[in-house]
Amino acid sequence: MKIGFLITARLKSTRLPLKLLLDLNGKSIVERVIERTKKVAFVEDIVLCTSTNPQDKPLVDIAVNNGIYYYLGSEEDVLQRLSNAAKFFGFDYVVNVTGENPLFSIRHANLVANALRENQHDFVYLDGLPIGCAVYGLNAKALDVICKVKEVMDTEIWGVLINRPKIFDVRKIEVNDGYAMPNVRITSDYIEDYQFISKIYSHFPADYCPSYEEIFYIIKEKPELLKIHENRVQASLPKEFVEKVDKYFEENHDEIVALKKELYK
Repeated sequence: MKIGFLITARLKSTRLPLKLLLDLNGKSIVERVIERTKKVAFVEDIVLCTSTNPQDKPLVDIAVNNGIYYYLGSEEDVLQRLSNAAKFFGFDYVVNVTGENPLFSIRHANLVANALRENQHDFVYLDGLPIGCAVYGLNAKALDVICKVKEVMDTEIWGVLINRPKIFDVRKIEVNDGYAMPNVRITSDYIEDYQFISKIYSHFPADYCPSYEEIFYIIKEKPELLKIHENRVQASLPKEFVEKVDKYFEENHDEIVALKKELYK
């Protein structure tokens, strides 16, 4: 079994332009993500998955300079990019994080990777961590199935597609060890998010990779830091869209199961 770590990253953001290149105590946001992926166990290779758009060339350079692989895929279709990258590198399973999450939990990423290694789940996700601190585990064949389904539904939102226990082997890992903070955002969508994360990194030396637990205690001891980006709310999928997806899976359950059976051969 070969498990890879795929980092999805592009530079097209309009809310916070070129955010992945912004400095966090001496390294760019995406470099901070890369340094964390290198500490995750049970992963053979790390791949930065970006696009063929020349705008994203700086990300390729960063991948090379940091000693990891890169993959150039679709500009807009993130899901297909992940699937193609998994096939190209021969991954049976992948752990995934986006390049805008420089403080994802390494310890919990280890739990996800180990769950894939030991039980070969189709989809593994974490419940209870702050937004931006979780990673996902995926069976590469499940990605194939969802890419076929996505083409029918014309959507790139893969979370709501693959979290289907009636079709896939789904494992939820609940964060109930005292470190849950589900209502906190630690991602970099907006300038206020970047300012918040910069404050967190200012507590550590430039060459230090802080653990999630250390971040947790800083926030608990200095809750006033949360005021920096308290007016920014994480966007959620429209109810109508979720209902549409649910209906599609109900009406096409047998066909999707048959497709899965064929692709899993």
